[in-house]
Amino acid sequence: MLCHHFAWAVINEIIQGDVTVHEFSGMSFAKSWEENVTPQSAALIVYDMQAGIVPQIANGKEITNKVSRVLTEARSAGVRVFFTRHMSLPKELMGASQFRMAMAWQKVDSPGKVRPIFARDNPAFQIVPELTPLPSEGIVDKITMSAFEGTYLEIALRDCGIRSFMIVGIALEIGIDPTCRQGADLGFWPILIKDACGFGNEKAAEHSVESLQHMGDTTFTDVETICHLLNNAGRQP
Repeated sequence: MLCHHFAWAVINEIIQGDVTVHEFSGMSFAKSWEENVTPQSAALIVYDMQAGIVPQIANGKEITNKVSRVLTEARSAGVRVFFTRHMSLPKELMGASQFRMAMAWQKVDSPGKVRPIFARDNPAFQIVPELTPLPSEGIVDKITMSAFEGTYLEIALRDCGIRSFMIVGIALEIGIDPTCRQGADLGFWPILIKDACGFGNEKAAEHSVESLQHMGDTTFTDVETICHLLNNAGRQP
């Protein structure tokens, strides 16, 4: 118990100092989320900005423009970028959970009526042309809502030494919420750029925001703030 109290005394003393990082037991981590917005520490996730999804959102064009602005600043700053795409499996490969999800979203009452809307060769599956990924950027295809489940995203972020991810895209209440939750559970610091995230159901989106804020491990910011930070990061030597 004495050692335990001593350890907390040490870390509290450091936290109250003027240093920009917390240091404890040979480990250091940023005191504020803003300090993580660097090419070395952060990546940008552009979530499901697909041709078959953006038009379903009432302000899809506005969200696309805001995502484009963040993406431009991230690229200029040298931040690593990953795009996600929701993919429909061929019906021959769909299991029970995939059929249940597709039936719910397509509002049909039997598996035979399901259509693989986001099949890999379908134009609806592709990223909207305003946000075309560069050859140097990742594309994460998934059949889940969280961008981390069953994909290479976690491995790639860890291998590059990334500690935090910024996230923009569609839809906040469907896939961005679980991506932030799982990302936090995996030890990353999620930074949700709220006004660059679209939603299909406003009430559900508000609930997601309230729940994430209650948990406390996701940081919320806006396009103006993040672009300012990215612009500054890009100027660093």
